[in-house]
Amino acid sequence: MTPLFDHRQVGRAFSRAAAHYDEAAALQREVGERLAESLPYYEDAALGARRPQVVLDVGCGTGHATAMLQARWPKAQVIGFDLAPGMVRESQRRLHVRRGLLDFARRPHVLRADALALPLREASVDVIFSNLCLQWIEDLPAVFAGFRRVLRPDGLLLVSTFGQQTLVELHEAFAAADAAPHVSPFVDIARFGDVLIAAGFRDPVLDRDVFHAGYADLPSLMRELRTLGATNAMQDRRRALTGRARFARASEAYEAFRRPDGVLPATWEVIYAQAWGPAPGAPIRHAGVDEVRVPASQIPVRRR
Repeated sequence: MTPLFDHRQVGRAFSRAAAHYDEAAALQREVGERLAESLPYYEDAALGARRPQVVLDVGCGTGHATAMLQARWPKAQVIGFDLAPGMVRESQRRLHVRRGLLDFARRPHVLRADALALPLREASVDVIFSNLCLQWIEDLPAVFAGFRRVLRPDGLLLVSTFGQQTLVELHEAFAAADAAPHVSPFVDIARFGDVLIAAGFRDPVLDRDVFHAGYADLPSLMRELRTLGATNAMQDRRRALTGRARFARASEAYEAFRRPDGVLPATWEVIYAQAWGPAPGAPIRHAGVDEVRVPASQIPVRRR
């Protein structure tokens, strides 16, 4: 089966965007801050007022959330992973500068890694935080299986992703211009929750926000997306530049969405999910059947 996304292109696009990403990432920061509002649940006194030892930021970008997590838990080992080498370098640079300001007891580690192949031991992480990264991964069951593998029992998983209504106006405008894919497909909240439950996570809670941004014209929106690195990375994308005629048709179609105040809207649907790491041996839903995995060391042996 051909992957939906060209992950090399995803890495290249975000590497190119790294130096200027924060200039256009107001929404990403807002979503990250809203996601972080659930972090105190890990410290709940009913659970023993815990402090995590290892915290993971998946898709760390320029390190904004990585720094926030390290400032919240100064003695924890905070690790940031990102697929894009340029983002890793920019995050390392910025975290080095921020360290003196935030007085970290430890320095965060930022490394290049794929969310689908986390280079960590089983049950080695207390908190997994991932803000607006998973929309670039088509195999959600695989990524959630990886999260479950590295998360400790009763560890906290906090993730956000873009939902199905994201950039619906842009999708419709380019669909009127040609049949080539220009906008990534985004997940439905029901499917996102189903995959989370199927992976065996405990007590999942899902929420959603819908944000509306405004632009003067289509080129303004496209410039912002390029600044963010959010360019077309689908495998079957058109490899040549969008011609003037096609772009003009898309711009004309987008005009149908112009509001009375003269602004062209762009919708961003955000899905938030919180869940807890299950106990060892908890079932994984596989093809509608509970599959239970028990470590061999925990299987009692009757000795005669």
